[in-house]
Amino acid sequence: MSEQTLTLTISGLNCASCVRRAETAINGVDGVQSASVNLGTGKAQIQLDGSVDPTTAADQAVAAVEATGYGAERAEAPGGKANDENPAAREQALLLQRLRLAAVFTVPLVIIAMGRHLPGGQAFFHTLLPERAWIGIEWLLATPVVFWAGREFFVRGLAEMLHRAPAMSSLVMIGAGAAYLYSLLVLLVPGLFPAGTAGSYFEAAGVIVTLILAGRYLEQVARGRTSQAIQRLLRLQSRTARVMRDDEPVEVDVDAVAVGDRVLVRPGERIPVDGHVREGQSRVDESMLTGEPVPVAKAAGDELSAGTVNGSGSLTFDVTRVGGETVLARIIDMVERAQAEKPPIQRMADRVAGVFVPIVLVVALATAAVWLTVGPEPVLSYAFVATVSVLLIACPCAMGLATPTAIMVATGKGAEQGMLMRRGAALESLARADTVVLDKTGTLTVGQPRMTDLVVPSGAEDEALAMIAAVEQHSEHPLAEAIVSAARERGLSLSAATDFDAVSGYGITAQVEGRYVHVGAAHYMEWLGVDTTAVADAVARLARDARTVVYAAVDGQLLGVVGIADPPRPESAAVIHDLKAAGLRVAMVTGDQQATADALARQLGIDEVMAGVLPDGKAREVGRLQADGQRVMFVGDGINDAPALARADVGIAIGTGTDVAIESGDAVLMRADLNGIRDALSLARRTHRTIIGNFVWAYGYNVLLIPVAAGLLFPFTGWLLNPMAAAAAMSLSSLFVLTNSLRLRRFSPAPSAGSTTPQPEVAHG
Repeated sequence: MSEQTLTLTISGLNCASCVRRAETAINGVDGVQSASVNLGTGKAQIQLDGSVDPTTAADQAVAAVEATGYGAERAEAPGGKANDENPAAREQALLLQRLRLAAVFTVPLVIIAMGRHLPGGQAFFHTLLPERAWIGIEWLLATPVVFWAGREFFVRGLAEMLHRAPAMSSLVMIGAGAAYLYSLLVLLVPGLFPAGTAGSYFEAAGVIVTLILAGRYLEQVARGRTSQAIQRLLRLQSRTARVMRDDEPVEVDVDAVAVGDRVLVRPGERIPVDGHVREGQSRVDESMLTGEPVPVAKAAGDELSAGTVNGSGSLTFDVTRVGGETVLARIIDMVERAQAEKPPIQRMADRVAGVFVPIVLVVALATAAVWLTVGPEPVLSYAFVATVSVLLIACPCAMGLATPTAIMVATGKGAEQGMLMRRGAALESLARADTVVLDKTGTLTVGQPRMTDLVVPSGAEDEALAMIAAVEQHSEHPLAEAIVSAARERGLSLSAATDFDAVSGYGITAQVEGRYVHVGAAHYMEWLGVDTTAVADAVARLARDARTVVYAAVDGQLLGVVGIADPPRPESAAVIHDLKAAGLRVAMVTGDQQATADALARQLGIDEVMAGVLPDGKAREVGRLQADGQRVMFVGDGINDAPALARADVGIAIGTGTDVAIESGDAVLMRADLNGIRDALSLARRTHRTIIGNFVWAYGYNVLLIPVAAGLLFPFTGWLLNPMAAAAAMSLSSLFVLTNSLRLRRFSPAPSAGSTTPQPEVAHG
């Protein structure tokens, strides 16, 4: 049986070690083939064996996660209603509530504790109450902070220790708990401690919990910003639709709309579901799908997509897709899956995090042992401060957030611009690509023959073209269609043609306005005895440019020649120039003959040409380049090029509007516009630089500050890191990573190179 996919929403994840614990718990459930937990989204993507019941597996996975101390529930299916009361929002509200309570008690706690150490402070406070009484007040203020506001650190920390998988909560529990217990013993049995070591650290315990809660709350707010693109897409979904019942529009819930229903959309309204226009004309804003700001004209037979906005006209359309099958729902699903998937760099980070916290615990024990052995008096106080600081400074929150937050922002930003990443790893693969292979027909070119050249030795061009098109309008050949289309674009009126006849292998003939017109190949002209020397030079030029040449004669005399080709997109040359400037080698693959391919390559500046290649051979060509050590990006139409898209290191499928092969390639460009390749590459490289910067900060921060927290600088400077400063620094590290990732929201594509509407130039003779 086929695999099944299950998504859980997990709350309470704080660091990369938390992610490892949750994944381990889920992977232990029967029927689970693999589980990937994303710290940034709080989502777990689970692959199930096809033989298991998904509901049972979901219940077991939720129970397994909850047993480790985290919250879990089954996520809503893609395309569901936007919900402000989601688990992340609930967790953020709870964090704010606890932070407020912690702050209310911590502020007077710090004033009392620190005030006694200020010049003259001790005398002032001791005139009011003795020292032991002030320590008792500190205990009263610190207790609700540590055991109510910070209780989840202890609940989860204890669960982590019992499961032998210590993570962030374990470190906070040990650090804050040690400060609280030490101070409580000082209050209750001060004689237990050597002289000079019976100091109170209640304020450290309270401030540690408060600062970490503040950091987690700000993290949660920042994480919410990283997923704003998804929330915006969800808000695009209409909640009602006007369905025609007995020729009258009836407003119903969008969930009640079925395929085959007829829906009325009035001016300015949002399209509720996908469909095809039955009646009416309007222009529809599809920018939320394609990134294209210009509204698209819609008339009978055209496709409409849910979430797009109708213009000034009314439209009646037949419903073709509803719910999770709409293009919008599939885009939301695609972006969420890309955000949940772990690229290789994150999988490596998670493996490191799996052993990081146990190593920190060993380092903390070693720190305590060294201070107790060789430290100065009061040795116990110094050992305590250094050990707690090591525990707090080393929390691996920033490591776990380094990749997923950047991926979330980048994939969401890409979706806004019509660049959809089906896999989170696509961004990393795209950033590392050094060779781009582009399919020719429909990718580099407009995908259909067009008249590119018209050479008329004598007489008016329009008159000659009208006469040729009058004959060709009776032919269904693609070259004939190109000539007729060119005549109509010029607004020419085509006369009726009589006595039409097709000469097999040569051409066609007909009578137009009493004159005999012959249109066909060079050997047709030779057979008719028509002198073509007047256009010999032009024909030679057209041959060099790989144009298909069509001759025309009237009453036995040469009328002219037409050059026809599948022209490149207007932006092709500029985009290829930009790709080469970005350091990529550019290759083209096509089934066309070598001469045609070489001509286009010369025109566009392409480095390598692979001509005469059938669709199944494109994947072999990609494999050949990979065997040479090249990291290949393949760009195709997403349908005929599926094998090559799958074989490449990263495959980009170019769609046309909403008619896109959404399941092809690693990324999908919703517009048939090559500028999207350049923009996707730019976004991927910027994202990769952001991730590397996040990791340099996260790991560098721990590598540098753990020795400082342990007291490395004390012999030289007499300075020892305070546990409160360690807690603040840990929270600031995570906020730095989140803020750095959020900078990707400012990404904007470069100005388009060329128009997206093909307007081939026609050379005149």
